[in-house]
Amino acid sequence: MLRLTDRGTAQTCDGLNRRDFMQVGSLGAVGLSLPQLMAAKEAGHVKQEHDDRSVIMIFNLGAPSQLDTFDPKPDAAAEIRGPFSTIPTASPDIRISEILPQHAKHADKLSLVRSCFHTAAAVHDTGHQMMQTGRLFTGGINTPHAGCALAYLRGRKTDLPAHVILPEPMGPTGGNLPHGQDAGFLGKAFDPFVLNTDPSKPNFKVPDLLPPQQIGEARLARRRKLREIVEETATQFENSQSAELLDTNFDAAYRIMTSPEARNAFDLSKEPKKLRDKYGNNRFGQCCLLARRLVEAGVRFVTVNTFLTVFNEITWDIHGSQPFTSIAGMKDTVCPMYDQAYGALLEDLTERGLLDNTLVCNLQEFGRTPRVNPAGGRDHWPQCWSVYFAGGGVQGGRVVGRSDSIGGYPAERPVEPSELVGTIYHSLGLDLETELPGPAGRPFPLVDYGKHEIKELF
Repeated sequence: MLRLTDRGTAQTCDGLNRRDFMQVGSLGAVGLSLPQLMAAKEAGHVKQEHDDRSVIMIFNLGAPSQLDTFDPKPDAAAEIRGPFSTIPTASPDIRISEILPQHAKHADKLSLVRSCFHTAAAVHDTGHQMMQTGRLFTGGINTPHAGCALAYLRGRKTDLPAHVILPEPMGPTGGNLPHGQDAGFLGKAFDPFVLNTDPSKPNFKVPDLLPPQQIGEARLARRRKLREIVEETATQFENSQSAELLDTNFDAAYRIMTSPEARNAFDLSKEPKKLRDKYGNNRFGQCCLLARRLVEAGVRFVTVNTFLTVFNEITWDIHGSQPFTSIAGMKDTVCPMYDQAYGALLEDLTERGLLDNTLVCNLQEFGRTPRVNPAGGRDHWPQCWSVYFAGGGVQGGRVVGRSDSIGGYPAERPVEPSELVGTIYHSLGLDLETELPGPAGRPFPLVDYGKHEIKELF
């Protein structure tokens, strides 16, 4: 996984630095070779009419309470309904919590799924796996994040990577398990490109898109020329699979480090102050703005982690007792930041004509307990929760599924994580019957056999 840091150093989880990349060409995170892409298209796995589709996945680490956000129960007892009232929205069929006024304003563009569930342990990490890859990791098999599978099947559109994570991958959430934010069995060549810095910091920039001072562009050009000479005299090696991967990765590294388009896409200083303020001058708000810039510049998939851990900051993990916040605390801490940025993102994408081709999906690992606990919070509850989608072919103003009277279990149209991930693939125009090269080369279905997209959303 290639990480960009604010210390001017690019480093992988294996400890390789950028100099190592330039020497051995290990920057596979940025895409797929043309032969692989053409093979996928010839096999029918890519529908040309959706080739320009992109995804912004907002992952709400910590898990918002369905009852206090998108599936309120105003007629339930106080210990179930919580402290908030409901408000009407731009869709006559949807009412949501009063703490999300910007979501209410844009409800005609988004559609809710109120009957999500899974049967795995109520642990953050397992939910992260299922909601981003479609599966629970078992038998030592780590399945790829949806953005990484897309990178494998389609590759990049421009000099920019196919999949970017903002601002950084998920950190500890208590289970000490993988979170499903890498390429899994597809290999590190398809890991996401990671920005390991906060874009809301003053004078934010991404220095690692530029060559280091000790390696200027002229020197890079000379190194590339030298490589071409080596290629001409090493026919036997160049015909090997290792050499093909090396070529692809070296060229990708060279392109992204020298591309004006790549530098420009990450440059938030080009945005008017008024627009940056509209998104919110905080980490999540500026990540949402950067996500819009990246999809506009040609990145196929951007994952935005609303929070990075449940331990060192106030998040959606509202157990009530310290160090967590209570249900009431959401109104003052989490929701204003989150609601503002989401509303700005939908407005911005709409005004720029990007929403129809950009699926914005807001996911989470599970829901919260129907009854308020003694500390004034709600605990983990994978039996029922809500997510929502906008753009990318999704029809707005709809509600799929229904929970029971206390928001505790699906009452109509239960939806599993594999169907949610299948919906993302469907929006992107991928054939859900596609098989990936799994462990030991065995075929591995893109989604579980027999699972499909949520057809009611389209």
